[in-house]
Amino acid sequence: QVQLVESGGGLVQTGDSLSLSCVASGGTFGYYAMGWFRQAPGKEREFVGAISRAGTVRRYGDSVQNRFTIARDNNKRTVSLQMNNLKPEDTATYYCAADVNTVAGAADRRPEAYDVWGQGTQVTVSS
Repeated sequence: QVQLVESGGGLVQTGDSLSLSCVASGGTFGYYAMGWFRQAPGKEREFVGAISRAGTVRRYGDSVQNRFTIARDNNKRTVSLQMNNLKPEDTATYYCAADVNTVAGAADRRPEAYDVWGQGTQVTVSS
């Protein structure tokens, strides 16, 4: 059974950058598509980015396009989220998730496609 642990969250100022990391234990990491989602208090979970199991396909949410970059290292069993030009509206708990039933080239935007979730890491952007 795969388990996911996120790290890298914190308190930053508007315009700063932050990098989140998610490490997987158990399972066969290279077989899974991976995604990042976020949820702010009182709001629905929002798609941030997803990457196919080989890293050839990447998708982003509209609000983070051109500011955030998702990447993965299958040898290190990690997926990262580089966040640049952060804004107060990026404040949320960020979750890493694994789509263990994926197919080659898939990078799903839907949270219901993901089977395993991490515990989340808090990102707060002050204005």
